[in-house]
Amino acid sequence: MNALLKRVWIGLAATLIVSLAAVVLPDQIQINDDGRLHLGAPAPSPSTAAPAPESTSPPLTRDAVDEAIRTAVSAAGLDPAQGRPIGAAGADSNKTGWMAVREQTAAQSDMNAICADLERQGWTLNPNGDRPEASRSYKRGGWYLLVSTRGKTQAPSTTSALTDSQTYLTVTGLQLNLSDLPLPEITVRIG
Repeated sequence: MNALLKRVWIGLAATLIVSLAAVVLPDQIQINDDGRLHLGAPAPSPSTAAPAPESTSPPLTRDAVDEAIRTAVSAAGLDPAQGRPIGAAGADSNKTGWMAVREQTAAQSDMNAICADLERQGWTLNPNGDRPEASRSYKRGGWYLLVSTRGKTQAPSTTSALTDSQTYLTVTGLQLNLSDLPLPEITVRIG
């Protein structure tokens, strides 16, 4: 009898916790009519099983992203050839970027100019988690760009060629298909 009572209490506690979580975080936890619990995003329905691509921006190629980065760097008054590319051309078609060593006094204004040109080109600012003084992220056509400055304190290295007055200015591009990532699903019977 004690084992049965223990199971009942555990079941009631789990139901209460899940129900409260679903009320508090409705965008993250959904309970279907059949009692299934979905974590992360709303459970896909047959009509929304495949996410629609960004309607305002067609998919971009890596070459187009490389050109957008070069254009933004040039618009900031920098010579793209003075920096170095992140990743060799053709090596990884899902990753690209540019990096240069800049004086800390100029790095923030350079980053702001690059970001302004990316926005002019149609890249959408994604402010979640960004620190405007250190990094900004953008998305467009299935690609995500991170524009950042980071110095020795943020990227310590015994082989760093940076002086105390220098920092890295980077533009990193990644092509991500988040719809390929499975969402966790657990089944909890309520009632």
